[in-house]
Amino acid sequence: MEQKSGPIGVFDSGYGGLTVFKELVKELSQYDYIYLGDNARVPYGIRSFETVYQYTLECVNHLFEKGCSLIILACNTASAKALRNIQQKDLPKGPALRRVLGVIRPTTEIIGELSKSGHVGIFATMGTVNSESYVIEANKFFPQVKVYQEACPMWVPLVENNEHHSPGADYFVKKHIEQLLQQSADIDTIILACTHYPLLMDKIREFLPPHVQLVSQGHIVAHSLADYLQRHPEIEALCSKGGRKEYFTTESVTDFNKKAAFFLGKEVGSQLLNL
Repeated sequence: MEQKSGPIGVFDSGYGGLTVFKELVKELSQYDYIYLGDNARVPYGIRSFETVYQYTLECVNHLFEKGCSLIILACNTASAKALRNIQQKDLPKGPALRRVLGVIRPTTEIIGELSKSGHVGIFATMGTVNSESYVIEANKFFPQVKVYQEACPMWVPLVENNEHHSPGADYFVKKHIEQLLQQSADIDTIILACTHYPLLMDKIREFLPPHVQLVSQGHIVAHSLADYLQRHPEIEALCSKGGRKEYFTTESVTDFNKKAAFFLGKEVGSQLLNL
């Protein structure tokens, strides 16, 4: 049976993935999108591989049911802990032209071009750090680049609870900057390898040495997706065009709408998805 065209799905464990979603819409505004935030079960970063895989698969399947043929995991933890299993175990069971892509590979494909010293720092969740995904993937493309990781377990809760601008956030931000930079004095680039972390960017820059470049992933993922669609016209043909956007959350619609509007700069109307 011929597959129908549908929106591009964008998934995140909470609303941090809106940092990627915003750039996708800016770069590829002609497409329809569905954003799904699993706010009821955030944070993913402290959960086991199996749990993250099960949660992510549930949400991916819901997006497939809503007509998506292409889904972006705008969540580093899900990309690190669930993407490979979904691609290898689950996608082959369904229609041929379904794709699930992550945010780690697009970043590591250019990681060597970002740093002059070849020493790159990673701020990420505990789950992403423990997976070693950035170290492994970066080594495939740029064996000469040294990657240093720092897990920041409090950063997602700070963002999700709207405390990321508070004085209380200073301690946790300064602590992890110092611990990362202690690993190498040559780090000249730091990647925010969690889609929640760009909301902390101003706070991070307060304590970061001025010569260190801070990189968020949204524009990287958007450029990568544009290239992917150009190289895969059979997938691009299944992405409907109309500029429509829908938002789903597994928790409070009111909270999601408020936070999403703050970040996107406009009012949004989300719908509740019961898992």
